Amino acid sequence: MKAVIVAGGEGRRIRSVARAMPKPLLDVGGRSIVEHQILLLKRYEINEIHLTVRGRDLAVFRDNLGGGESRGVRLRYHAEREPLGTAGGIAPILARLGKHFLVLYGDVMVNMDLGALVRFHRSKRAATTLVVHPSDHPLDSDLVELDDEGRIKVFRPKPRPASAWCRNVGNAGIYVVSQKLAEFISSGPSDFLRDVFPRALAAGKAPYGYRTREYLRDIGTPQRLASVRADWATRRIERCHLDFALPAIFFDRDGTLCDIVPLLRQSRDVRLLPGAAEAIRRTNEAGYLAVVATNQPVIARGLCSLEELERIHAQLESLLCEQGARLDAVYYCPHHPDAGYPGEVPELKTACDCRKPEGGLVRRAARDLNIDLSRSAFVGDSTMDVECGKRLGLRTILIETGEAGRDGKYAARPDARCPDVADAVRSILQHVA
Repeated sequence: MKAVIVAGGEGRRIRSVARAMPKPLLDVGGRSIVEHQILLLKRYEINEIHLTVRGRDLAVFRDNLGGGESRGVRLRYHAEREPLGTAGGIAPILARLGKHFLVLYGDVMVNMDLGALVRFHRSKRAATTLVVHPSDHPLDSDLVELDDEGRIKVFRPKPRPASAWCRNVGNAGIYVVSQKLAEFISSGPSDFLRDVFPRALAAGKAPYGYRTREYLRDIGTPQRLASVRADWATRRIERCHLDFALPAIFFDRDGTLCDIVPLLRQSRDVRLLPGAAEAIRRTNEAGYLAVVATNQPVIARGLCSLEELERIHAQLESLLCEQGARLDAVYYCPHHPDAGYPGEVPELKTACDCRKPEGGLVRRAARDLNIDLSRSAFVGDSTMDVECGKRLGLRTILIETGEAGRDGKYAARPDARCPDVADAVRSILQHVA
């Protein structure tokens, strides 16, 4: 497989730091961003790499990177006389790229399992696959909506109206592209997200989204560049690769992060509890994954559709994002064991291994995200949450909001009790320290 690094952007927002240097050549840990990308590609035996650059930057790229021989790769440069966007610069070289090829935006610091990405792409027989992830700046990111199979249903490019609540599933700027997409990549200025992918979607060739929790951060502003450099210095970038298991804090939803609304079934009723955003933000900053595990019997009872549940979680994530907090994943159980309710969904009226206190949701998250459960914790407001965490060997915190343990369904004793979810996270992090 071959790769294209799109390195022809203007870099207006970072000009105060970059000055005349192209963004992809800015230094992180003694190497430029694009050098980190080249070495990652080389690790996955991708040895022919094409770079699309502005004509005036061609010499500086060649001076910094040469022909790639010293890194064991072949670099091919393609200079743009005018800005051609993320897709336009690729049109003239499509025939040279093979049946499938990778595209990386040159201003993205990335450390991820490219092999797993390519395997996903091929398993779906996709025209194209986008890497998507929970963005740390979703209000300023292009977002997508996925169906249950991972197909992209809708593109939500920035800017969006303030009322447009979306799940935090951001475009990471890395794609696997097949020649099936060639008919949608036109010569002249064009953009993958605004032009090429929507055309493919409209033509019935829906792109897929490969969701990952690995390290993907753009350096588009001075603040983001500083954050990436700090993450390199603490080795956070290295640890985020799927080769490394990460700890997580699992959160119940209702009564823990948001107000208890009996049989919550409408997104307009979602309200964050005090301290919820602080708790998730601290979890993010500490390098833990923030994962919601919630029972949602309203689906089995026919009171709420899966589409409305998606809107509920979009509202939750959007409210958190407004305060700088990011969920890494939301897992829910749609089942209910007791039949006999009017309008219920019979196939979901069943005993299962995902309804808490069973551990199916947590185990699924651990598989999907490579979570080290021995270093993880569960925070909730009910004895059911405590019992779930105990069965899996997690540190458990019972909080005094919501049910505050008054459900009394299980005798399991928590490792600690805290007034609210923010105090619970502080307790977990202090215990680790």
